[in-house]
Amino acid sequence: MQLCANQCLYLLQLRYSFLLSISTYNKMWAEAQEALNGLLQRETEDKSLKPQKDRITVFQTLATFYIKYVQIFCNLETVYDQIVHPQKRLVIRQVLEGVMGRILELKNEMVELENSEFHYFDDILQDLKLSPEHIEIPIPRYFIKEKLKVLREREKILAQILINSGLQDIKPVSIPWVPVIQISERARQGRLRATFMKQIYLEEKRERQARLQGVKGPNLDAAALRIQKVWRGFTQWKKTVKMREEEMIFLGMNPPPQFQRISASVARAQNVETKRCEVQGRHETEYEKALVSIKTHLREMEGPDIKESLQDQIRQWFIECRHITGKFPDYPNEEEGGSTAIFSQKTPDQEEEEGWKMAPSNFLPIMEEGNNQYKDVWQNRDERWNFPQEYDPELIKEKKRKEVEEEIRVQVDELMRQELKNLKLAVDREKEKKPKKGKKGGKKVSAARNGKPALSHLLSPCFLPAGEYSYLGTTLRQVDIEPMPSLTDVRQLIALYGILPLGSQAVHEKAPLVKALLLAGPTGVGKKMLVHALCTETGANLFNLSASNIAGKYPGKSGLQMMLHMVFKVAKQLQPSVIWIGDAEKTFYKKVPKSEKEMEPKRLKKNLPKILKSLKAEDRVLVVGTTQRPFDADLRPFCRVYKKILLIPRPDYASRFVLWKHIILQNGGAVTKSLNISCLAKVSDGFTQGHIVYAVQTVLSERRLRQMTNKPLTAAEFLSSLARQDPVYKEEEETYKVWFAKTPLGKARARALMEGEEVGKGKGKDKGKKKGGKKGKKKKK
Repeated sequence: MQLCANQCLYLLQLRYSFLLSISTYNKMWAEAQEALNGLLQRETEDKSLKPQKDRITVFQTLATFYIKYVQIFCNLETVYDQIVHPQKRLVIRQVLEGVMGRILELKNEMVELENSEFHYFDDILQDLKLSPEHIEIPIPRYFIKEKLKVLREREKILAQILINSGLQDIKPVSIPWVPVIQISERARQGRLRATFMKQIYLEEKRERQARLQGVKGPNLDAAALRIQKVWRGFTQWKKTVKMREEEMIFLGMNPPPQFQRISASVARAQNVETKRCEVQGRHETEYEKALVSIKTHLREMEGPDIKESLQDQIRQWFIECRHITGKFPDYPNEEEGGSTAIFSQKTPDQEEEEGWKMAPSNFLPIMEEGNNQYKDVWQNRDERWNFPQEYDPELIKEKKRKEVEEEIRVQVDELMRQELKNLKLAVDREKEKKPKKGKKGGKKVSAARNGKPALSHLLSPCFLPAGEYSYLGTTLRQVDIEPMPSLTDVRQLIALYGILPLGSQAVHEKAPLVKALLLAGPTGVGKKMLVHALCTETGANLFNLSASNIAGKYPGKSGLQMMLHMVFKVAKQLQPSVIWIGDAEKTFYKKVPKSEKEMEPKRLKKNLPKILKSLKAEDRVLVVGTTQRPFDADLRPFCRVYKKILLIPRPDYASRFVLWKHIILQNGGAVTKSLNISCLAKVSDGFTQGHIVYAVQTVLSERRLRQMTNKPLTAAEFLSSLARQDPVYKEEEETYKVWFAKTPLGKARARALMEGEEVGKGKGKDKGKKKGGKKGKKKKK
């Protein structure tokens, strides 16, 4: 009985928590849709306004839209991941992809306006009372979840291929062994402990004998007071230290304590996440089966009535046209839409409207459709009957009824065309008996044929690195100083130009197309890691076409063409795919070094631009080049291939502070008070992420990790391994800046700044002339 009561209580708690979860995420969805509705109304209103000439005002408008869309994107992504109702998820997915595409469009507008890939919103965030975390681009979790089975199967196949080809050995099964050294060490410690306890026993025995012989002992009251005083001081000190530690953790100055064991709440959350994924999959399967069964049921039960109704409507149209024109009309063919064209009318909303300064959007109609569907169906829908959040059969009937009607309409069109043909033949026979009326009728035939084009007008128109945000970007740009982008800015661009388009087919087809991306920067800044993170977050396949990797393979012109054809064909078939070209400058060398002539690094120079032209919007294939010496390449053909160039700098102080903590924790270390992270971040100025990783991995050996409980880490331990490496000097960083200033985007940025300065000087001269003119007139008088 007690067991049954506990089970009932558990089920009631589960039901209550599930209801809370449903209401919470429904509320979050409603808030996101409300915010989206406000943005859509504002964008519609802005279309009717006159184009704005002030560049700063235009950027502020675009940036505000961008920030608000990113907030909506974060909320919708969370809602889509948590909700289990299959029909709700379809609507959310449509709006979510529309919002992602709109963010990419706004980013493209800002790049064209500012002539820079990096933008800073610190002033706008301050006005909106938001933190930088609110504009972090989230990676949708469904990118990996929906293709998890495919990825696992692919891993098994690739592992088997590597084993068969001898490139990977089968890992031997580890057999547990008896730790003899450990047993001996424990025995030695036991002997030492026994000796120590014996000494304590002998000392206590001597004290007892001294008391029995009459030696006066200490004052017990004074001793008790002293012990009490010391103990109270110690306990108060411990409480103060604990309160100070909690305060520093709350303020974010110290990291939270690391727990070796997973807490019960975390384990429960992981269990709930697993069950939610199972429920989502089960509901999706049931929904897909219901689509087929309900459609079949509708065709059987309502099909005859739909067919009869359509025939009656079309016959009525025959009669009305004959009554008006005196002649039966021509039936629209399949290309014109058949009988659909008869009853469709063009509404004023379908007329083209001229846009404002912003380019027309491909995603606004998608978002508006999803928003209207939410308003019409889900906003005020009563779902108290649907506790398990399964599919709604009435909604499926409404959707499938239209499909059944369209299928029956095609059959009805064939029947009614034949019926109309028979009617015309019957009328023509009567006209042959009355030839005089036929001439008048002949004129009316031309009128009916002249009405055919008018009928056609009635047709309805068809994993990423850690980093810190740059808080002074806007301030520096206001005083004409170009700030160095932070690692967070680079991470955002990788998400926008790579992860979101590769992860979603709908976004890739309609968003501004990016075919090739170049990551340039000194050694160790994480270019290769960003390529791997791009593949990990999207589940993309990676193809290596670096000059060193293809050297000696598929020789000759025909062999090269065959290799590229195979690589890109497989990449399209297994999309999303990333084509990685390491040391991309070698493909476009100005002059090939003697030591690399045998490698033929310029093999891809002629063929690569042609292949990029063949990539279409539906091909989720991205070419990513990485280079640490871009200035060795011939700039013009280099920039024709890589139109998106991201210059990755060495990390600044804030990013280094985050990196040191993250990398130490990632390698098993612990951040304590004795480890001065701020000192490490300051000392490592000029060093890259790769240098920091090498220093941490060198220090945190297995032996040092075992000693960490008794001997905490200090900053001095990392300095020797850091000093053995060469940093990135300012002269090298300036070389990258000078090279980037010669690229098309760099030239456009410099030209825009020069024009801005000239406009400012011109305004100053005009004011001076006006003042000088007035003075001159006074002198003449």
